[in-house]
Amino acid sequence: MYPSIRSQTDQSRNPNYKEDIIYVTKHNKWILNCIGIWPTVLKGMSKFLPKLVIGFSNLMPSFIIVQCVLYIVLEEKNPLLRLRFCSLAWYSLINLMKYWALIARKPDIEYCIKWMQTDWKQVEFQRNRMLMLKYGKIGRDLTIYSAVFMYSAGMCYTTIMQYGMRMSLKENNRTLRILVYPTYSGLFDIQKSPVYEIVYVFQCIYAFTCISVTVGCCGLAALFATHACGQIDVVISQLDDLVDGTFSKKSSNPDTRLMEIVKHHIRILKFSAMIETVLQEVCFFDFIGTTLLICSLQYLCITDLQHNNKIGLATYSMLLIGFTVNMMLLCYIGNLLMEKSTSVGISCYMIEWYRLPGKTMQGLILISAMSNSPAKISAGRIFLLSLPAFGNILKTSFAYLNFVRNTIVL
Repeated sequence: MYPSIRSQTDQSRNPNYKEDIIYVTKHNKWILNCIGIWPTVLKGMSKFLPKLVIGFSNLMPSFIIVQCVLYIVLEEKNPLLRLRFCSLAWYSLINLMKYWALIARKPDIEYCIKWMQTDWKQVEFQRNRMLMLKYGKIGRDLTIYSAVFMYSAGMCYTTIMQYGMRMSLKENNRTLRILVYPTYSGLFDIQKSPVYEIVYVFQCIYAFTCISVTVGCCGLAALFATHACGQIDVVISQLDDLVDGTFSKKSSNPDTRLMEIVKHHIRILKFSAMIETVLQEVCFFDFIGTTLLICSLQYLCITDLQHNNKIGLATYSMLLIGFTVNMMLLCYIGNLLMEKSTSVGISCYMIEWYRLPGKTMQGLILISAMSNSPAKISAGRIFLLSLPAFGNILKTSFAYLNFVRNTIVL
């Protein structure tokens, strides 16, 4: 059971809250609806649609992974190609585990979205609304950046790479059509039409689903973290108003104003803890999977450069850039939340606190002490998502790149 979000959720103080909610959640809603994760209220037979999407989205990667593993073990003999397809199978497996984590956390995601909607309804002043919209726009832009890079890279892999691999001439002068995702010939003959065309369309849908899971995870982190940052900015504006009370007309008593600030700050801390709970498994799989995938893509780029495979080099480079940018955005989101939650303590000191009554000043000490333990997003409660963590990922990948250059190229 979840605690009550707010007792007055049915009373809206913000007349523009519906437009504001649509503005900050629109892109996430599009992406997560494609994989059945976004909570929707449907009636009749349509209420089973998200379950059908989830079932189909689980069936596709399972089919691809089984086909890929059978092909690697039973058919492919080339070590280089085996490594390529192992990287593909690894990405598919990690992506499937991320999707399972999203499905398991779907009730928590719905709870956080309702929490956000309540916060938007309760905005009283236009200044606070503009502070929330400022960070809402940041979260919206981060989601767009992730979608542009990841969808571009994924679609290039299933189109440009498919074009480069569409024909392969074997020793017996038989021309074979090849797919970017390997298929085991013991199950069905991929060379026959329309089997080849059907499987190719199926693989394109699968690639779109995989990218949607990756972008959806980043979009959720951006949506929730930036909403928390906007709420923190509201608390800071309330702290700036604590001494004089010129902006707030509720009460001339600073103790009453401080009580409202403390309630708001506690609510933000609870929401930040909920963000950590929702994203910890997803970010763990993303952190580990992306780190290993970046190293594998670097190796594939080097081998394609050696063999003068321009199409493969361009495609793998785009994938490398896409996954690197996506990981950087996740780490930036975590870093933004940590820095913003720490700034509450700084604001407590920067106001003219010496003009407050003694008991009110003691309350500020508690707020400042709580900000010493900032809100954060972790990967499985093991790695913190921050810009230093992203720097460690780059160091690891560059060390691997240097090792490959010395052992393979030379």
